[in-house]
Amino acid sequence: MKFRLPAFALLALLCSAAIAQPTQKPVLHGKNWMAITGKPLAATAGSMLFQQGGNAVDASCAMLAATCTMWDVLHWGGETQVLLYNPNTKKVIALNGLGVAPTGATPDFFKSKGYQFPPEYGPLAAVTPGTPGALCHLLANYGTKSLKEVLAPAMQLAAGYPIEAQTANSIERQKDRIKQWPYSKAVMLPHLGEKREAPEAGEIFVQKDLLATLTKMVEAEQQALKAGKSRKAAIMAAADRFYKGDIAQEFVRGVQEQGGLITLQDLANWKPLEEEPVMTTYKGIEVYKLQQWTQGPMMLQALNILENFDLKKMRYNSSQYIHTVAQAMHLAFADRDFYYGDPYANKGQPMAGLLSKEYAKARAQLIDSTKNLAPALPGDPYPYEGRTNPYTAWLQRWASLADTSSKGGSAIPSHDRQVAWQHSSNDPGYLERQWAGTTSVEAADASGWVVSITPSGGWVPACIAGRTGVGLSQRLQSFVLDSALNPFNVVAPGKRPRVTLTPSLALKDGKPFLSFAVQGGDTQDQNLLQFFLNVVEFGMNVQQASEAANLNTNQLWLSLGGTATKDRAPRNGELLLQNRTPEAVRKELQAMGYKLSFTERSSGPINAIFFDWKHGSFWGGSSNHGEDYGIGW
Repeated sequence: MKFRLPAFALLALLCSAAIAQPTQKPVLHGKNWMAITGKPLAATAGSMLFQQGGNAVDASCAMLAATCTMWDVLHWGGETQVLLYNPNTKKVIALNGLGVAPTGATPDFFKSKGYQFPPEYGPLAAVTPGTPGALCHLLANYGTKSLKEVLAPAMQLAAGYPIEAQTANSIERQKDRIKQWPYSKAVMLPHLGEKREAPEAGEIFVQKDLLATLTKMVEAEQQALKAGKSRKAAIMAAADRFYKGDIAQEFVRGVQEQGGLITLQDLANWKPLEEEPVMTTYKGIEVYKLQQWTQGPMMLQALNILENFDLKKMRYNSSQYIHTVAQAMHLAFADRDFYYGDPYANKGQPMAGLLSKEYAKARAQLIDSTKNLAPALPGDPYPYEGRTNPYTAWLQRWASLADTSSKGGSAIPSHDRQVAWQHSSNDPGYLERQWAGTTSVEAADASGWVVSITPSGGWVPACIAGRTGVGLSQRLQSFVLDSALNPFNVVAPGKRPRVTLTPSLALKDGKPFLSFAVQGGDTQDQNLLQFFLNVVEFGMNVQQASEAANLNTNQLWLSLGGTATKDRAPRNGELLLQNRTPEAVRKELQAMGYKLSFTERSSGPINAIFFDWKHGSFWGGSSNHGEDYGIGW
């Protein structure tokens, strides 16, 4: 006689087995410091600063500089977003290192060129560089080391490092586009005219012009120190040379020569900004994100919605759990897509309403446990602030723009191809746009400093600005040209685009609990939301949570890639799931109206640090989904 488990019992066993499954990479342990980022050599750069007596800020700046020098997912012309825990004040600080649209970047300008969204490549896709200024500000105000010490590993890399296969092959794949820009071609295609024009894996990759630029910044710092300036003033002198000196002049000349818009005044006017982060609580845990110039508050909105459900009772990655999390994300993404944008250019954004528990409860009541809500539309948070919504007419039009019922497509949204995604898809271009990647930097030390950074911009194929060696950002594409899509995120000179980049920090009982971030585009807060729930609801450690199966949804407006509405519009009901999802779960989701695709690894590389206050140690997690790497001591 054969014993057969009922379907629900079998599913419960499968779900519990998924939680208990051993990890492909070990948990990192350390009691003095932890350094984790997207490249092994860059993690080594962070460890070097720790070993020299630096704090977590010094180490994170060294890792940021190193990753920016290793090309595939970001470069020095990109943008840097930071959350920082200061143990002296016991406060979380936000740093806005996002560039702005240049002079002449208007909807009419781009529409005159036939675009429905700004371009995704080339000099017209560039906002002003933010990473050099953000790094200098972070180091000057919260680090202990000199810029010379922090940039030393990156300068060694620029002088020549053995390039990894991922980056080398990405350059080879993108070489036709790279050849459009003379300075990019000269740096990235050292074997021009041969069958393989990009560097080979392991070949020493040299960036002489970038090395010269970094050398000039260090020279400015050292000259200021010799002149009697303070450490902080000397570091900011290096930033001034980049944004106002000879580096700026060559940068602008190179941009404009290739058809870009950035002016000297655009560079001189830009500066990084310290801000208050936004925060919500989830079961007593404080979760911090950057403001609405990022998509970060979307994760907080989703947590507020999900707090109205018993997720643990549903079981990890059951059909009801997947459905409920997906519905919460759809509702939060709809609000993101309509209401988020640069708060310095937009007054009166309804963020208090969007992040209120009362609004979340009302949104939660829209979730039908039996079917996908399609389309999920933006709500009206204004009454939760005692105000009247001035955009109701545009909201009605938005509903028609979001009607994608006639569109096909599937489910993996990668310029960098950090992971060799395996999937079933009729539209790989769409999937690349959703997964367009970046990296992350996580650092912590025994004195209490914690840093979470999600930098990006200047990825392959990037246009290099003249002889600076600096690859331009491509972040302008995250603006819209039509107010009906998002009245707060329409491109304008001096304005920041609403970006996907979203580091995370969580505090519990007033102390650091988790520091976490992930590579990706619109998938970032999808993956981070589930990582957080994996730890808090299902008791996973940070390595288990970083490797765990995630769902990804296409029911949102894409923030990256494609210059036509059809490239960006939502794909209602499309989910990407891990390919070991049980058949029973698949059938139940399909009955709810979902269209499913499957992949071996269903999230970008997550990096995280858990703070073990019971034992006085750090637990580091670095996903097995890419080249991400951590070192602890």
